[in-house]
Amino acid sequence: MEMGKEIRRLRENRGITQEALAEALNVTAQSVSKWERGTSMPDVQMLPQIAVFFGVTIDQLFTMTPEQQLERIENRIYSQGLLEAAEERQLEQQLAAFLEQPELSGQANTLLAKLYNHQSEQYRLLAIKTGKEAVEKTGGDRDAVSELANAWGSYISDWNVRNHHALIEWFSDYCRRNPGNRAVLMWLLDNLIDDRRLAEARQWMEKLEHMDNTFRIPMYRYMIAQAEGNKEEAAVRLNELENMENQEWCWAVTLGDIYTLRQDYDKAIAWYRKGQDLQPSPKFTDSANSIAHIYEILGNAPKAIEAYREQIRLLREEWGIVSGEELDEVERAIHHLQK
Repeated sequence: MEMGKEIRRLRENRGITQEALAEALNVTAQSVSKWERGTSMPDVQMLPQIAVFFGVTIDQLFTMTPEQQLERIENRIYSQGLLEAAEERQLEQQLAAFLEQPELSGQANTLLAKLYNHQSEQYRLLAIKTGKEAVEKTGGDRDAVSELANAWGSYISDWNVRNHHALIEWFSDYCRRNPGNRAVLMWLLDNLIDDRRLAEARQWMEKLEHMDNTFRIPMYRYMIAQAEGNKEEAAVRLNELENMENQEWCWAVTLGDIYTLRQDYDKAIAWYRKGQDLQPSPKFTDSANSIAHIYEILGNAPKAIEAYREQIRLLREEWGIVSGEELDEVERAIHHLQK
């Protein structure tokens, strides 16, 4: 961001000298000169006065590259909970302008998806809150319970609702058109396994083996064997996975997930902690959050609070997040446990 260049541009557009601008702002001409050369910046308390003088917003004083503007939009999306409708429309309009630029359109589309996902998540949380109130006030009315369950992502026994058919078909088509994309292929495998389309999963596994030699191969082999009920093969694949060396940190977190599903919580916690230790900075908070959830399941509130506080430490020290919805959500979890 080069505020000095923007002040110079605005001043020259107005056709005034540095001395005239300095007089209007009650500063020295030397100060204005330093701003425009980039050797110093106006005091933050002067920004409203400068913006008023030129008839612009404070934001317009900060000239940013397109990449910086997109980063700023992303930060804005996650800076709080549900965005007001007017602000959502404003962000949509800002991103729409980038859709016209081929080199930035993909990033802009990704941010639009993040915006809509953020809003839908916030509405989902609101639906949980109001759904709980509805169940209490209606004495457990069936319709109210159904809405609460839907908002909370409850298991649904109806296969027609639960299956991932449309997603699988789209991802399958994409993988056929883009055979080297490992990320989409893994999402495809996850959903095939969840839908128990295991013969298809094994076929796609063969393609993954040609482009991956990491822990993901025994991981998916384990997942398929487990879904098939083949305990012997699952045990072999799990042992293979555990004894791998020189793997990235998410290998350990994956083992944490596996042992959580097996309800072997001591091993799960140990693997989650190992995953956090292996991570380079900035470290993600997933491991601490998973450990907190396990302790909640076990009814150990003090240990859960301890894990949530570790999550807060990571947010502050690793990511520099000192306020906002991410911290508030963890604080609410701690407050709930303390009650």
